[in-house]
Amino acid sequence: MANHHIQLEQQALIGSFTKEAAPIVTVASGDTLRFEVLDAGWGRGASNKDRHKPYIRREKLDGGHAMIGPIYVEHAKQGMTLGVTFNDIIPGSYGFTAAGHYPNWQNQKLHLTEFEELTLDWKLDKERMEGTCQIGDKSYTVGLKPFMGVIGMPPDETGIHSTWPPRFCGGNIDCKELVKGSTLYLPIPVDGAYLAIGDGHALQGDGEVSCQAIECPMEIVDVTVQLFENQTLTNPRANTPSGWITFGFHEDLNEATVQALDDMLDLMGELYGLNRVEAIALGSAVIDLRITQIVNGIKGVHACLPHNAIK
Repeated sequence: MANHHIQLEQQALIGSFTKEAAPIVTVASGDTLRFEVLDAGWGRGASNKDRHKPYIRREKLDGGHAMIGPIYVEHAKQGMTLGVTFNDIIPGSYGFTAAGHYPNWQNQKLHLTEFEELTLDWKLDKERMEGTCQIGDKSYTVGLKPFMGVIGMPPDETGIHSTWPPRFCGGNIDCKELVKGSTLYLPIPVDGAYLAIGDGHALQGDGEVSCQAIECPMEIVDVTVQLFENQTLTNPRANTPSGWITFGFHEDLNEATVQALDDMLDLMGELYGLNRVEAIALGSAVIDLRITQIVNGIKGVHACLPHNAIK
């Protein structure tokens, strides 16, 4: 097992998922990576002295969120499972949340006329884990629960793949449960994995209702990657400090719900030896269904099974 420290520099950044870009590092199962990352909009990382330091965005490769990657995982084969454990996540000093900037169903249905466009600038205190913003003459403070919004690999297709949607192999999952101490399990779609991670969020509610969380750079992201050769998944799942999570992604929120619940029934069978009817009957008492996000075109639902809910 090795520790890899990735410096925040131009060649470490990518704004898409692809197996056609040269990996920035090769790691083995059990290795740990530690890095800093820009905010999703390619702003700055905490170590940069100049907030306006330019990063050149390549026309095809960098159309999406700023991510660290791709990361090549030795012996990773299509059909295996990749575990990504978040050992530490520390936000930078600033964040922002925009509302009304993106034309979508919400703006029409919610009648966002008074504030057609608004951006909140947040001051983030990593010691107190609090964020503060100003609206008019009043200050507002929230507690921070930082996580990474985009974690994934390219699908097994040639070309450049957008960071915007969530996919079966990860991507723009935007799940607020993936905090420090969580392990995200992803189906590996391509040999070598070509993992990339970005889109720091200091805090987000389920749904990500304005299209943005508190978007921020991350001063430290520390992850351990692990291969599971004999585990086969069709969608991501996660073991978080609060419980097990299974995911569903689809343009139709009902279909995304069915996917998340279907995978949770499989997981309960693995954990407790239950058949599907037994799992859904018992699960009706303990499973929570939550809307992960509704803003990425492909909507997300996650099913939550709290730890110790079943004894």
